Amino acid sequence: MVPDVVSDGSGTTTVLEPGETGELAQPVDLARAVPLSGDRRRQHEAALPDHVDTLLGVITRSARRLLNLDVAYVSLNRPDGSAYICASEGETTALAVGRDAAGGPSMGSLAQESQLPVWSADYLNDETVPHSPAFDDVVRAEGLHAVIAVPLCHGESAFGALHGARREAHHFSPGEVDVLTCLADLAMADIERASLLGQIRDEFAEPEHEKSRTRATLTRVRYLWEAHARLGGLVLDGAGLQTVARAAADALDGVLEVRDPGGRPLTAVVELPGVDEEAVTKAAFEAHTNRRPVGLPGDIWVSPMTAGAEDLGVIVLRAAATLTGEDLRLLHLAAQSIATLLLLQRGTAAAEGPMHDELLHDLLNGPHRSEVHLSERARRLGIDVEAPHVVVVARPEGGDLGKAVAWASSYAYRMAGLKGVCRGCIVFLLPGADASVAGRTVSGGLSPLLGHPVSIGAAGPANSAVSVARVYEEAVRCLDALTALGGTGSTASLQELGFLGLLLSADHDVDTFIRSTIGPVLDYDTSRLTDLAKTLEAYFESGGSPTHAAEALHVHPNTVARRLERITDLLGPQWQKPGPVLEVQMALRLRKTRGVLNEMRRTSGQLKEPRRSKGPEPTGTAG
Repeated sequence: MVPDVVSDGSGTTTVLEPGETGELAQPVDLARAVPLSGDRRRQHEAALPDHVDTLLGVITRSARRLLNLDVAYVSLNRPDGSAYICASEGETTALAVGRDAAGGPSMGSLAQESQLPVWSADYLNDETVPHSPAFDDVVRAEGLHAVIAVPLCHGESAFGALHGARREAHHFSPGEVDVLTCLADLAMADIERASLLGQIRDEFAEPEHEKSRTRATLTRVRYLWEAHARLGGLVLDGAGLQTVARAAADALDGVLEVRDPGGRPLTAVVELPGVDEEAVTKAAFEAHTNRRPVGLPGDIWVSPMTAGAEDLGVIVLRAAATLTGEDLRLLHLAAQSIATLLLLQRGTAAAEGPMHDELLHDLLNGPHRSEVHLSERARRLGIDVEAPHVVVVARPEGGDLGKAVAWASSYAYRMAGLKGVCRGCIVFLLPGADASVAGRTVSGGLSPLLGHPVSIGAAGPANSAVSVARVYEEAVRCLDALTALGGTGSTASLQELGFLGLLLSADHDVDTFIRSTIGPVLDYDTSRLTDLAKTLEAYFESGGSPTHAAEALHVHPNTVARRLERITDLLGPQWQKPGPVLEVQMALRLRKTRGVLNEMRRTSGQLKEPRRSKGPEPTGTAG
């Protein structure tokens, strides 16, 4: 079996960040990347700064957690060609920090030579991968089987490798390889910062007239390091996309927007007005082709977000001032930090998916469950089902349900909602009170991704755990109504279906239907003491004739004409078209019928009132 080689990790990141000025006095172990003399190379060989060790430790822990690895460690090369372990997690035997890594041919050396991730599903039984006796002994001692190595490279230079292993045979998926590659990119960025520390320190040895330039460079380097360290810390601490995007915008002193591969905004610190979308689309293609930020007029920059060979989208920045070379490095690193966050969120969503899916399944069968139990389960998953939520049911009309489900998982995670699959459709439970907006948003994300229409029914809001099932059934009825009416590929909610939505609704909310249809007319009558609603009734009863309506109302035809103009101002010019006019007539009839029923109920109550007395009938004499 030939070792698997997946994504090209050599071009995904650029050496960008320097290190902290407070550690300039410490020797830096990565002097091989700096053209130093022999004495100076030995001076910088001792060890990595503490902050690099700490970050590499966090990266190995993250790799174990996200990929369910038993062992993870980082090995770095020395200038003489040997290697040592600088961070490890999960070991039980000899993979100690500071220990020399196995020399000679190995999977790590193969990964660095090819600058590509390589792995073996069962290392000790795989004769086609490089073996070294020392590493084989460690694998046996640890009881490992599946082993993967991702190179730490920049350009043509290899600095080491990020390793992961499991104690059972396992074929690593492309997604797992991409996550490990992205973590390796973070490690590489911090290692390069340490290398740049050595360069800055050497500049202090230049003649006196160069020192001011060096100090200015050092100040800028410190700012850039702090900014990227802040972004990396937010990502590894599990901050949300909005938080990381805002931190990146602050660091770059601009307005920033994160977009998915289809160009749709995922989050925006502030809206970007007046952007030439066609130019941004072309710049995004060029940015991903060349793997670097691309500038546009008006200090607008488009930087790619990548993980291996996967396109995760772009960030669009409108800078307050012209960006320097260091700013562009930070822009690229900010894009990679956000790409890492998206991958980590995807991994978290996949890990938590079964619990979320099971909760949604139980909510959809709410009448048979304990409301207190469902609410508590939702609370533990960070979802408040007592707050307004809408249900969206999406049916891809051209297949690709698996691709749609993958998008739905990521979208539901970002929106702090739930997703599931039921009856061949994707079901969303999303925070919010406007089902129409939620349905259109899901359609706008799914249809371009799949390349074919998606039929969507939406309903809500639900305000309790047990009401989710009712709202779900209403959304399904909306979807069925779309199909029956020949509206396949469209989006509809109860509100958008008008009187048909009233019939489909489980609670037949007549008040809401009347208010949404003729509410402005009723409000105008109340505030101005006019008779627009009565004029509408007469207009429809006369077959749409203003003259006959005027006769029924005992007013001049011009008065009816002016009232109809006022009604058009209130309801809009579309109210007399076939669909809306039918809804207006139904709303008027419902209002009139309800008024008659209320009057009958009031009159009936008055007639029955004397019978409530339990005493004898009064007489006209005193006995």
